[in-house]
Amino acid sequence: MRGRTGRARGGGQERTAEVASGPAVIMRNWHRIGQKGSSMRRCAFLAMVTVAASLLAVGCSATSTGQPPAPAVSLPPDPHTASDLLKIATVFNRDYDNGNYGPVYARWDARSRAIITRADYLQRHKDCPGAPHVASVTESVSPGPDGAWLVHYQIGGQQLTDYWFYAHRRWVFDLVLSNPGAVKLSGMSLQQYVKALGCAR
Repeated sequence: MRGRTGRARGGGQERTAEVASGPAVIMRNWHRIGQKGSSMRRCAFLAMVTVAASLLAVGCSATSTGQPPAPAVSLPPDPHTASDLLKIATVFNRDYDNGNYGPVYARWDARSRAIITRADYLQRHKDCPGAPHVASVTESVSPGPDGAWLVHYQIGGQQLTDYWFYAHRRWVFDLVLSNPGAVKLSGMSLQQYVKALGCAR
């Protein structure tokens, strides 16, 4: 089935603990400071406020910011040309023929990925490997309806067509248009899938 069938703990929390303990330690010693006169009491109070404010500022900064988010991993853009689509589709078909299904799934468009997860797709090919077949020959590409591009290929003399689109600067494969039968298989349970294809586990 291509296709074709197929905070962090640590810094932030430790500093939060200091916010709780710093002013508390000063308050526990407040009655002792009071015995030494009002001027000292005022100085101690100002010191307490200053320490508490600085600790709160550090604590809030650490807990709210946390670790910086990891940068998004973006794939390099594909040239928007027919010749590049032909190269990409040729590699795509070769990967499928050789059982290299991870890169195949990576080329699916969003609605195709919504049908089955990558993990389930790979697991189904592992549990129900396809029978050996003649390798495909990717022949040509041509513009299709509604912005689609058609990839023409053949397997053992049988002419087949896949639908591709250029979206978000990437060439992506449309499973729904290319092979509606595979969409139905994807919605089956593993037991139903195995039975439908007649493969031995």
